[in-house]
Formats: sequence, structure tokens, C-alpha cells
Amino acid sequence: MRIGNDRRDDFEINVVSLIDVLLTLLMFFVLTTTFVQHARLKVTLPRASAEERELKAEALTVMIDRDGHCYIGSDEVQGSGVEPLKQAIVRVAGEDRERPVVIRADAMTPHQYVVTAMDALGQLGFTRLSIATTPEHGDGKP
Repeated sequence: MRIGNDRRDDFEINVVSLIDVLLTLLMFFVLTTTFVQHARLKVTLPRASAEERELKAEALTVMIDRDGHCYIGSDEVQGSGVEPLKQAIVRVAGEDRERPVVIRADAMTPHQYVVTAMDALGQLGFTRLSIATTPEHGDGKP
């Protein structure tokens, strides 16, 4: 006669369904993740050496003075923001989006004005950007 409960049930955890759920979640996150595009524009970083490169095509010059006034070539852009800048660039450059662009900004220009110019160029499809610098002498003085 058995008085106590001597049943020995084998206790097991079925992990197959847990693995299925985890793989489903993993696939969901992989497929729905937006991959951040870190750089829309290909920017040639400035060099401070005396080395000069020849540009095969006539470069479009975007000049920004200390106060944030933009000039496309020799024409001043009327207004501020991206839209007037884009209109001025289209007037000068036309449909040639492969044309190299040189941004010549004063050393004391706030960074936002340079970023605004780069944004306008990127929205129009320009990818060959470079920032003009002055050569640095060997003694560390410009």
C-alpha cells in the first residue's frame, strides 16, 4: 500500500517552441531594421599639404563668407536657407551633376552655413565635393 506520492514524473521543458519564437523575433528585427546611411555625400576631406590636384572639369565654386552669405561663382545668393541656394546652384550648374564642387568657406564661418550648402548640393545630386584649404607650412604656421 502506497501512502505517499512516489510518482516520479520526468519534468522536461520543450525548448523547440522557444527557439522558434526567438528566431521569428530575430527575423522580424533583421527585416525591419532601417540601415542608417551615414554619408549621402562623398566629401573629399581637406588637406593641409602643399599638394595640388588638377581638376579635369571646371569646378563649381560655392563661397561662404564669415557672416554666412553664400556666393555661387561670383553671384551672391539672395535669401537664406536651402531653397534659394538650390535655385542659384541650378541656375549656374544647369543639369551637370557630375561637375566637381569646391566649397570655400571662411575659417570663422559657423559650421551650420557649410552644412546648409552641403545639404543643398546633396539634395540636387552633387557627389563630388571638396572643401578648399590653405597650405600649411612646415613650421606649423599657415
